[in-house]
Amino acid sequence: MLVEDEPADAHLLRVALSESQVEAEVEHVVDGREALEYLRRQGGRFLLARRPDLILLDLNMPRMDGREFLAELRGDQALCSIPVVVLSTSAVDRDVLAARRLGAAGYVVKTADVGVFIEEIRRLGEYWSRVAFLAHNGERTAEAVDGGETRK
Repeated sequence: MLVEDEPADAHLLRVALSESQVEAEVEHVVDGREALEYLRRQGGRFLLARRPDLILLDLNMPRMDGREFLAELRGDQALCSIPVVVLSTSAVDRDVLAARRLGAAGYVVKTADVGVFIEEIRRLGEYWSRVAFLAHNGERTAEAVDGGETRK
């Protein structure tokens, strides 16, 4: 799942996934409130929403920003186990540390260098598909840990 209010950044992520040959089905929502509605299957449009294996989260968004979303997610027993990786233009230590304190599993800086960003997304995809993707029942599968399973 991608939580990102900027259409150009959402497009760049999809390009980076494609270019880095990371197989992923990306559900895109525009802010923290919409992400919570999706995850909680609220409203008609999210009734059939699937639980994501990973959330890619922008920090600066309207209505509910990434920090507020992380705090809400970590306080929800049904959702708190979903790993979250922050995608942000900020490389400031306090932002990285704040995201970690709120429970982010990782932090990737959105750089203006498209090649560098694609490489970061490739490494992120490799890591989560081979090591840490959770099975839909919330337990890691032996295949995922061994690298034999590609999750979407």
